[in-house]
Amino acid sequence: MLDNLLEAYSDGFIINREISWLQFNARVLQEAIDPSTPLIERIKFLGIFSNNRDEFFRVRVASLNRIVKYQKESTNLKDNPRTLLNKIKRIVSDQEKLFTQTYHNIVNELREKHIHLINELQLDEEQGAFVKRFYQEELRQYLFPIMLNNFQKLTSIKDGSIYLAVELQCSNGQLEESYALIKVPSKSQSRFLILPSKGEDHYIILLDDVIRYCLEDIFALLGYDNFKAYTVKITRDAELDIDLDVSKSFLEKLSESLKQRKKGVPVRFVYDSNIPPDFLKKITKKLKISDEDNMRGGGRYHNFKDFMSFPKVGSPDLLYPAFPPLPHKDISPNQSIIKLLSEKDIMLHYPYQSFQYIIDFLRESSIDPKVTEIKMTFYRAAKYSNVVNALVNAARNGKKVTVFLEIQARFDEEANINLAGKFNDEGVKIIPTIPGYKVHSKLICVTRKEDDKDVYYANISTGNFNESTAFVYADDSLLTANQEISAEVNKVFELFETRYNPPIFKNLIVSPFASRSFFLSSIRNEIENAKSGKQAWIIIKLNSLVDRKMVKTLYEASQSGVKIRMVIRGICTLIPGVKGLSENIEVVSIVDRFLEHSRVFVFCNGNDPQYYIGSADWMPRNLDNRIEVTTPVYDKSLRKELWDMLQIQFADNCKARISSEKFINKYKKPNSGERIRSQFETYNYFKTILKS
Repeated sequence: MLDNLLEAYSDGFIINREISWLQFNARVLQEAIDPSTPLIERIKFLGIFSNNRDEFFRVRVASLNRIVKYQKESTNLKDNPRTLLNKIKRIVSDQEKLFTQTYHNIVNELREKHIHLINELQLDEEQGAFVKRFYQEELRQYLFPIMLNNFQKLTSIKDGSIYLAVELQCSNGQLEESYALIKVPSKSQSRFLILPSKGEDHYIILLDDVIRYCLEDIFALLGYDNFKAYTVKITRDAELDIDLDVSKSFLEKLSESLKQRKKGVPVRFVYDSNIPPDFLKKITKKLKISDEDNMRGGGRYHNFKDFMSFPKVGSPDLLYPAFPPLPHKDISPNQSIIKLLSEKDIMLHYPYQSFQYIIDFLRESSIDPKVTEIKMTFYRAAKYSNVVNALVNAARNGKKVTVFLEIQARFDEEANINLAGKFNDEGVKIIPTIPGYKVHSKLICVTRKEDDKDVYYANISTGNFNESTAFVYADDSLLTANQEISAEVNKVFELFETRYNPPIFKNLIVSPFASRSFFLSSIRNEIENAKSGKQAWIIIKLNSLVDRKMVKTLYEASQSGVKIRMVIRGICTLIPGVKGLSENIEVVSIVDRFLEHSRVFVFCNGNDPQYYIGSADWMPRNLDNRIEVTTPVYDKSLRKELWDMLQIQFADNCKARISSEKFINKYKKPNSGERIRSQFETYNYFKTILKS
């Protein structure tokens, strides 16, 4: 792996972003390997790894394929695109071998814990009868075989779904051999069928193998009696080509583009390596797939993303211990959040504290007679969202409700189009998408009439207003009635509505107008202080650090003596610890039970530290092509919370990884003394605050 990383260096020790992303996903795979991770959680990490990789191929590899196809030079790629694709293929192949071995190891360990993953050949008579009943009563209605000889429309093979490629034979020779494809309906049914337990032993069979067991029932009418089935899967290019027809609304254009995505060019075709070569050739010819489309032979099972929903069976110690969201120390049950905010700022930290407070804030606003208006941004909503219900209720109660719904949120476009329809039906005003920009900021603004003037209450978050992901994503969310901030949040919504007429912000840092210049200026301020002999340091927490200008300026800061500490979960194109270049930079990457998602920035500022949280990573798109909002944090107690959380993460010696020019993804091990697992310690930190 290290050779692949070093080969990717270019332009002064900046790692190629695609290679860095693959190294991030390698950290996810490490969690599946780590024996300290509970066993069922380990198999779920295989699912996360697989889901991540699918998206990587749909987006990043697809983009590289388009560059190669049209022979265009990319301004973002120092590597030749074709060479880079070959590097990606080698790394993915190495990771796949490790993935497969890890899966087999986990299956064996599950067996030792009395959890048996069995296939159709291992069913006993009682289990077979159970599977047949399930097929007849539940599964049969979802199965619609495609006969390959008559198959015409290659785009009907769905992106990301798995199919069984079936050989149909007749033992008496009266019927000519035939072939079929059957989609495994894992969206309509669980991928896992739990069979009746036997004592302390639990048995699980995959839906693929249920179908294999019932092939005779499926094709009985055709007279075949001998079947062999092999898994195949297509991953398609997920890029949306937006129609430029000015007579159509953006919503119409996007809806049409979503239909086109389902017909996207194949970028990866995986298949069971045991499939006979002639049968494979027949399938690939029908689907118009060539060797250049990243064809890859694999094992019996694909779409491991479904393992993210592996059944919770067996002993409780096979899962993470429960971490129920904690109450906030300053918010009592049935307390008015609006009244509390008039007295002090509040910061919520998910998933350690409850997202329910945001719903309570919206619910209170929806019935408060003094509240006149609620404005909110939406990027990704929960499937069954009480946030949405609160806004609808506010509109029904006569409040003016305005929502900026980012229709272009990747892979959530269709859900957001449907959500726009619901809002429209309920009288919620929808601000149209701004062509050329995504709105990635996470904002709520409540307007309340107090003494005949408008008073603003705001929420600025690092993560989406999604109560489902708030149980998993680690985010920070500032609730404030500080008019210097909240009135400017209202100005951001004015920006959405007036379009292309940005107001002047004195407190908020808003992309694409000021984020890049603000952060560069803050780093350069530390450089000047270091050169003047003053204390100079920076602490940064991000999902991804990609922007070349930011990386080079951080290198410059390190060379000037600025101490830089960073927590970066995902892509990091900067290489820490290089003598004479980045020896003053420390980077840790934490992958654990929660997804580290918050963005936090602390600058020494001449020993007068300045704190910020926001929605933007340091990537060109976040700094230059999206509307992002970063807010200062003024309250001293909230600053202390952020500081303490960051220090806990830097102290992590269980789930923190470090990299350098000589190694990657090396666990940060304790030298001596206490083992510190930052997410567990952070949960205990907030429990302790409650008791104090």
